[in-house]
Amino acid sequence: MKRYSIGIGLFLAGMVLSVPLAADRNEKTINDNWDFKFPRQDEWERIALPHSFNADAYSSRDYYKGKGIYRRNISMESIDPERRYFLKFEGANKVAEVSLNDNRLTEHCGGYTAFVVDVTDWLKPGNNELVVTVDNSRVDVGPISADYTFWGGIYRDVWLISTPMIHFDMADHGSNGVAVNVSEVTGKQASVRVSSGLRNDLPRPVEVLVKNSIAAPDGTVIANNDKKVKMGSGQRMLVDVDFENIENPELWSPAQPNMYSVNTGIYDIKTGEKLDEVISPLGFRWFSFDADKGFMLNGEHLKLRGMNRHQDMAPLGWALGDEAHRHDFELIKELGANFVRLAHYPQDEAVLDACDRLGLLVWEEIPIVNRVDSTPGFDDNVANELVEMIRQHRNHPSVIGWGYMNEILLRAPGDNDLSWDGVRKHTLDLASRLERLLKDEDSSRVSFTAFHGSDRYNKVGLNIADVTGWNLYQGWYGGDLSGFDRYLEDQHRRFPDKPVIVSEWGAGSDRRLHSLSPVPFDFSIEYQQKYIEHYLPYIETHDFVAGGAYWNFIDFNVAERQESMPRVNNKGIVYNNRELKDVAYYFKAAWRDDVPVLHIATRDWDERVIESGMKMPVKIYGNVDEVELILNGNSLGKQKLENHNCVFNVEFSCGKSIISARAVRNGKEVEDVAIIEVKGVPEIGTGETLAVNVGSGCFFKSDFDKLTWLPDREYSSGSWGFVGGRDRSTTSEIFNTVDGPVYQTFREGIDEYRFDVPDGRYEVELLMTDVNRPSSLSPYLLGRGAIDDVPGAVRFNIEMNSVMVEENYAPSGGDNYFQPVRRRYVVDNVDGGIRVKFVPLSGLPVLSGITLRRIR
Repeated sequence: MKRYSIGIGLFLAGMVLSVPLAADRNEKTINDNWDFKFPRQDEWERIALPHSFNADAYSSRDYYKGKGIYRRNISMESIDPERRYFLKFEGANKVAEVSLNDNRLTEHCGGYTAFVVDVTDWLKPGNNELVVTVDNSRVDVGPISADYTFWGGIYRDVWLISTPMIHFDMADHGSNGVAVNVSEVTGKQASVRVSSGLRNDLPRPVEVLVKNSIAAPDGTVIANNDKKVKMGSGQRMLVDVDFENIENPELWSPAQPNMYSVNTGIYDIKTGEKLDEVISPLGFRWFSFDADKGFMLNGEHLKLRGMNRHQDMAPLGWALGDEAHRHDFELIKELGANFVRLAHYPQDEAVLDACDRLGLLVWEEIPIVNRVDSTPGFDDNVANELVEMIRQHRNHPSVIGWGYMNEILLRAPGDNDLSWDGVRKHTLDLASRLERLLKDEDSSRVSFTAFHGSDRYNKVGLNIADVTGWNLYQGWYGGDLSGFDRYLEDQHRRFPDKPVIVSEWGAGSDRRLHSLSPVPFDFSIEYQQKYIEHYLPYIETHDFVAGGAYWNFIDFNVAERQESMPRVNNKGIVYNNRELKDVAYYFKAAWRDDVPVLHIATRDWDERVIESGMKMPVKIYGNVDEVELILNGNSLGKQKLENHNCVFNVEFSCGKSIISARAVRNGKEVEDVAIIEVKGVPEIGTGETLAVNVGSGCFFKSDFDKLTWLPDREYSSGSWGFVGGRDRSTTSEIFNTVDGPVYQTFREGIDEYRFDVPDGRYEVELLMTDVNRPSSLSPYLLGRGAIDDVPGAVRFNIEMNSVMVEENYAPSGGDNYFQPVRRRYVVDNVDGGIRVKFVPLSGLPVLSGITLRRIR
């Protein structure tokens, strides 16, 4: 760890002078009036920061990875020879090369931490051309592989800063040069050490006064400590000041995030003029992790109730302003969380400030994801990112630990692969190096690593961090929900001294998909609810589990993902536009005792299609004991809530209905009101379209034409449905359609589809696609692959009421796989029914959807 010489009485030979100096620091953003272009372009585009150059990630898996060039004119009326000038970049992904007036000044490796460039010697009066080339393709900088888009660009603020010649060290890994360390804190007293990095850029020695003061949450100054410092010309120095026995500190906690502040200033010792100043956050708290008892804060048990959070919002990518960051964490706090994992990278300073203010405990980590890389420089670059993250955010009381690896063996070679021994050794060596570095930089916090649900981490000896995070998805990517319970219990039994936290858990949901019988990986809103309602109570009721961080707070962009919503990981409990999903209120009901929670969970499915006499579930989330449901003014009775929810099975009439839920909590009435619109199953004889989501148990409502596709069913006399075959599905993207989920589920090996309908002329539409070719799959499916095990093209004949309509038909067209096929046919029904028959020729016939409409 880099240290500076201690300051009292140390200076270079020569007279110590007290001279008038240009006073105080000046800071301003320069986010406006930038130009941008790609290297092969001639024309510049005028943009403002924050900015990302990857709008293509919303439409393509193969989004641009390479360089983007930014330029800006910095106009200076004059240059003060008694001041230093700096540029601070809060974030540019992944590598930024900075030039000023054709002078290459620096290259910064790391897309998520700030860096500072001293431009004093290259800045001139008048116009100055600043050019920044950003490259999001470099493989010597983490991450190499990850389940999120590597948005390129200068996506955080850029600052122009000037200071006097004597100033806080701007070269301390992007930090403000001041470290605030709390020690020996109890409920009765605390001690603080303030370590200030100073620099004298004058060509002569000086003597200055370093003033430190601590202000209480109400702004009252409660302690002062001043120190005279003699500095030689060009000298860097570390000045330590101790505040001992601060009595009865107001402790920081999620319930009461009492924030103190430390004001550190450099003053001219003769005139008393302020030269430079830094204000640092300060909070008094202590904590620990225990393998049996979980997490303790300020001597009391606290379950870590948390979210993982990505810095993502369409159409901006990562280019969020500070207010957008703050809004996210206010929402997280509103839901009752007390903990966030900033996955998988350091985030904006505004984020840490918000967590301090709101009372959200933080696990922050560097982006080493899926695998380490053998590219020269990789290890050194990620180690530097770790130091930068810690030094830049070390003063925030919200931070309880630093992380440095996530699912690092996810893409590692198998045990029998010839490269495995080398990869294993490299990974272990890097983990050991980072663990030591982390503790050298900050021994007051814990270290975290996050593993996917594989015992391989234990076998190879990677379980070296203070706290083990497990990313567990039993009942989603594979297995059943109870597998989650068994896995954690097995780990605790085998490693009884290792503190454990569930660092990720989640299931996807697509607002267009709904099921009365949800199953894993159907992406229905209802299965996500079922999954969460199992996991959360287990985490809450088992003390050895320190807590959990749900994956993810929001639906976020992943250019390489396919599934029901290509380029979106839709496990969020909040849509990407920050609208809450219904299940978000389950968290709020479970986590908040201070406010009443009552929510009718129909907002995600407020338009439904039902058959006559069918009862539909209406779920209620709340932290009340009992709830009454009222439909259009008529009471449907009361139910007790268990696990913060209950379900009423309601028989609706067609049209719009008003639902009211009423309860009493702490003697006060609580009410929620929702509107639901119900339509009957289309009447085929009247010309309405009946659409069936073949091979799926889900309703699907198209965003495009608003048509609702009904769940599939087996044929019974007098109705409609399939004959033969089996339900199959794929995670692969179906191109050139907005209704991908209809094609991603299908009936394979189907014999017939039958409709018992009145005589007449009908239009029949068949939806098909051929997925019987390997697709480029994401490694994050954790063993859940696409349908890629059937060789050769599928070919079959199609007959409608014994008339051949397609002969030797291939949905792929011979070689056009993962493409939607929609074909309509006109059929005369004179026998009381329509029979669509599929005769296999090569492979097994497939059908994804079918519609029927009477036209005469």
